[in-house]
Amino acid sequence: MKVLIIEDDPTLSQNICGAFESEGIITEKVFDGLIAEKLLKKNSYDCIVMDINLPGKNGYDLCREFRLENKHTPVLLLTAFGDLEDKIKGYDCGADDYLTKPFYMRELILRLKALVKRTSISVKPQNENISLNDITINKLSKKVFRNGVEIKLTPREYQILLMLMEKGGDIVSKSDLVKSIWGYSFDANTNTIEVYINFLRNKIDKPFQKQSIKTKVGYGYYLDLE
Repeated sequence: MKVLIIEDDPTLSQNICGAFESEGIITEKVFDGLIAEKLLKKNSYDCIVMDINLPGKNGYDLCREFRLENKHTPVLLLTAFGDLEDKIKGYDCGADDYLTKPFYMRELILRLKALVKRTSISVKPQNENISLNDITINKLSKKVFRNGVEIKLTPREYQILLMLMEKGGDIVSKSDLVKSIWGYSFDANTNTIEVYINFLRNKIDKPFQKQSIKTKVGYGYYLDLE
């Protein structure tokens, strides 16, 4: 496994490298957002760990632009800010996970491994397409359409919608979504799922004047496509 660490604090960067390398993870570190941008265009990594406050180019912009070219490599953001709005902004830029400083190195390693594991699992789908009424997902290209119109989703938005689609209208619990997509190391009580459901509604339902993604309070989420 090869990981790019984008962190301008040299002590923290070195500590992260040491922790990763003790787990057999190959690391490459960079301290500047503009230099990181060049590396991301040139090299391939299994995961990106990046700070938000970076010289040259901040982590939000770096992540957003990286997602235009690469929609699959997981990105884990590090930040000193723990406010919900900061987390929403990070996820909206295409980040897969978010860790607030200070943090335990063990937690960072667990989250990293969970992200890489879920990204690397490649199960050949039995059917190329899955459709429910006017929503269609092409599993091979990972493209989503509604009424023939393509909808651009981030990797995590795609995974949540696919899970809801595969349930065919049955309820999917919040904890099942968290465990399936983020792994057991992720806090099941987090409001991350609510944030992503809101993102999905704004992309899947709102432009089409639909209300397909429903919440059953105390149980979870389901697709109502009638």
